[in-house]
Amino acid sequence: MTTALITGATAGIGAAFARRLASEGHDLVLVARDEKRLCEQATELHDRHRVEAEVLRADLATEEGIAAVESRLADRKHPVDLLVNNAGFGNKGRFLEVTVQDELAMLKVHCEAVLRLTMAATRGMRERRRGGVVNVASVAAFVPRGTYGASKAWVVQFTQGAARDLAGSGVRLMALCPGFVRTEFHERAGMGTDNIPGWMWLDADRLVDAALKDLARGKSLSVPDPRYKALTGLSKFVPRGALSRVSSTTGRKYGPN
Repeated sequence: MTTALITGATAGIGAAFARRLASEGHDLVLVARDEKRLCEQATELHDRHRVEAEVLRADLATEEGIAAVESRLADRKHPVDLLVNNAGFGNKGRFLEVTVQDELAMLKVHCEAVLRLTMAATRGMRERRRGGVVNVASVAAFVPRGTYGASKAWVVQFTQGAARDLAGSGVRLMALCPGFVRTEFHERAGMGTDNIPGWMWLDADRLVDAALKDLARGKSLSVPDPRYKALTGLSKFVPRGALSRVSSTTGRKYGPN
């Protein structure tokens, strides 16, 4: 029996990971800010799949929250075999329309928390010579898109670099770059989604299925849909100025992931 720790576990991609891993018999550590929702989710997954589902309330925009999850990942008596760094959020607005406090909170969740939790998890995984980390980024990592895109680009570069450094250790690291997924992400950020074409939406459960297959194959980067693979490939050939204009007029209105 293995254990997976998932941040941002109560909704969207995080909840899809929890459902899938529980269905395969993995015990879970569910991390989010809303303790009531966490407890409801843990009870449902335990009753349905007969797995242990531990609840850890933590706000990763705070030092206390990150430290609490670090401590759980460092527990050698109850090791975590798979870490899914999924917690994240978006800010609606252009540069200087968003407060510096909100921008810094995004960097703390998307970058500092990902760095520290990955380090806390992989130390023990390397000793045991097995384990995996999925860091959820976004296709926004491949286009100029302010703090959100920059933070997700950092996640991709950090994850791929760490994966190279840990090659041969038995520890796998992968950056997951989804596009538009029907989750609570956009609603929480106050972003409208009416103008997003239907073909651009991804199903969270199918996304998780593709991501876990890519992790098993040893990939360090997963763009889990042919449509988005094509779009990210095209982005390499489109002038950066044009990409920036498109991203500025659309991304901050409703934003990917």
